[in-house]
Amino acid sequence: MAMTMTQKILAAHSGRESVQAGELILASLDLVLGNDITSPVAIKEFARLGRDSVFDRDKITMVMDHFAPNKDIKAAEQCKMCRDFCGEKDITHFYDVGQMGIEHALLPERGLVTAGNAVIGADSHTCTYGALGAFSTGVGSTDMACAMAIGKAWFKVPSAMRIVLTGKLRRHVSGKDVILHIIGKIGVDGALYKSMEFTGEGLSSLTMADRLCIANMAVEAGAKNGIFEVDGVTLAYLREHGAVEPAIYTADPGAEYDETLEIDLSAIEPTVAFPHLPENAKTFGEFSEIPIDQVVIGSCTNGRLEDLRAAAEIMRGKKCAKNVRVIVIPATQSIYLAAMEEGLLRTFIESGAVVSTPTCGPCLGGHMGILAAGERAVTTTNRNFVGRMGHVDSEVYLASPAVAAASAVTGRIASPWEVMSE
Repeated sequence: MAMTMTQKILAAHSGRESVQAGELILASLDLVLGNDITSPVAIKEFARLGRDSVFDRDKITMVMDHFAPNKDIKAAEQCKMCRDFCGEKDITHFYDVGQMGIEHALLPERGLVTAGNAVIGADSHTCTYGALGAFSTGVGSTDMACAMAIGKAWFKVPSAMRIVLTGKLRRHVSGKDVILHIIGKIGVDGALYKSMEFTGEGLSSLTMADRLCIANMAVEAGAKNGIFEVDGVTLAYLREHGAVEPAIYTADPGAEYDETLEIDLSAIEPTVAFPHLPENAKTFGEFSEIPIDQVVIGSCTNGRLEDLRAAAEIMRGKKCAKNVRVIVIPATQSIYLAAMEEGLLRTFIESGAVVSTPTCGPCLGGHMGILAAGERAVTTTNRNFVGRMGHVDSEVYLASPAVAAASAVTGRIASPWEVMSE
């Protein structure tokens, strides 16, 4: 029976020769993830199971990133619960302040995920690891609790959407523009409970940062997961970060797809998702001047070194616009250090921006950049729902690091092509 990439991984992890869309399966897991918001709920549920130990202390990870460094007493108590649990259960991969980073940037960086893995996380953007050729998806905290106990999870095998990439991105255009373009075409439910499988000769021109960003936002199209074909770029990244030996799965020639979408990367333009849905994608020329109050460059979508380089290139030698607050958040400590050594942090600070410790912070309206009523932000994060970054009467515009940087120096939503041609 012909299968997609995702179906092959799920078949292998459920001990079956084949699976098909719609089947319910029980699959073994290679990694179970939680953060400081979702893990406390899972820990309480785990206690109700009456288990003395987790299924494998090396295959569970908790990352303190959403409200860390702790913003208030409740956040401190949540992190303490995670810290105590991981200490008691001798969890190998517990990441707290000083070692932590934004979870979906940290885990690939640490080599904790490899191609062919099956991964769940109590965070919707766990689909990020599909960029590495893994099946990864977000689940609820109760599912996380059961997975910590038995190392397995139930899945309904998803059907699939095939996305064929051709061409090559133009300068100052990135993976963020690609995924906003795709979501703009198919909508926030265009891939509902499907696997978005990326293939085509255009893959070779996408960096790993591009792919991680695209896979991260598959859930914003309603997808169960996003997954990329494994190629030389993937294997080089896995080797560099010390991941275990990959298991490479390719879709069969006769695999069934609900839909095939062809995307010419060379035709993609800098793209912005307007409030209050990621599907409200517009390119420059489709809207008039929009003044802004804040810019955020960071998150699990766009806080990697490549993203900071793209922003710094545009901001170098320029000043942030008056009355625009610009917040830069490297996604991990390693990225922070590399950005410092390259002089990127100096560029940001000299331009008038502030640089934060790694944290999810403003992305979910947690801390480090909350919006007041009537304020607008351009941000490289992944969601712009009502009240996502603060007051329900604020507005969030999603964009790439290049667009965010251009907006920071102009004080309005601006294209990097405009700023760099000046």
